[in-house]
Amino acid sequence: MYYVKNEYQGEEIYDPRLNLAIEYYLLNEKRLDEPILLFYINEPSIIIGKNQNTRAEINQDYVRDHNIHVVRRFSGGGAVYHDLGNISFCFITDDDGNSFRNFKKFTDPVIDALHKMGVEGAELRGRNDLVIDGKKFSGNAMYSHKGRMTAHGTLMFDVDISVTTEVLKPKKEKLTSKGVKSVRSRVTNIKPFLNDDYQNISIHEFREILLKFIFDVDRLDQVKEYQLTDEDWEEIFHFRDRYTGNDDWNYGKDPDYELIREGRTPAGQIEFQFNISKGKIQEISIYGDFFGLGEISDVEEALRGSDYTEEGLRETFSTLDINKYFGNISVEDLIDLIY
Repeated sequence: MYYVKNEYQGEEIYDPRLNLAIEYYLLNEKRLDEPILLFYINEPSIIIGKNQNTRAEINQDYVRDHNIHVVRRFSGGGAVYHDLGNISFCFITDDDGNSFRNFKKFTDPVIDALHKMGVEGAELRGRNDLVIDGKKFSGNAMYSHKGRMTAHGTLMFDVDISVTTEVLKPKKEKLTSKGVKSVRSRVTNIKPFLNDDYQNISIHEFREILLKFIFDVDRLDQVKEYQLTDEDWEEIFHFRDRYTGNDDWNYGKDPDYELIREGRTPAGQIEFQFNISKGKIQEISIYGDFFGLGEISDVEEALRGSDYTEEGLRETFSTLDINKYFGNISVEDLIDLIY
């Protein structure tokens, strides 16, 4: 496995628009002979799931007043807050056909490293969360494209948790379904649970220790690295300009809707926004924190022009591989939600 430093001209990158561009360049354009590990630390930012409605997830006034970046990623899942107390990790590898949604495979190395640092209660719980004593410190997501996949997650080392209650507007259904009253009540930082030997380390030292444990080496110079070239950076900047640094991508263009149907499902939160004319679905957008392999725009396109009846919806959904696009959900679940 190769480790890739997110450094440009000797300086570490903290801009999430560029860090996510590095990740997706390595996924889409750079094929090495071994898997890739990428760590990055972002300035205060909200990272939006691919299928989410950005404006419905964030406190726009707070974001504007505090100069917080808003960047949409290419994977599913929910919105997360990053600051300089958070580390994002990313494993990039070939998609063997059996690993997508297998979060355990990619989080085990991180959990094992945390156990060695004294965080004995760290574990994977539920679909994609890492928790300590039931409190979440890491959310994880995946994305697959052209035979390659990325599995990435957050590590809340010393995040200002109070900001998450201001900057994110989590849906009431999500909090109720998890049996909690607020974001603050169910998240935690890693640092308080570390052994005494690690209590005074910085986030950069924490990253170095993780690297040595994951690569099973004694010194950082023993970690196998791939260094980004000038040609790599040219493509990374192009990717940023087209996607992660582009408001059309990060926010999307929201048309007017007459109906909104949303709720929790076995696949996660799903929201349909659409209008109806003469009994048929016209413009439609689908949002949520579900994990899908396909492009949700395929589902939107299939639903345009469909009869807004149970029979019409069932007929349209029968032409689609629903599990591919949404995950663990049935056609009847979708019909119950949208109709």
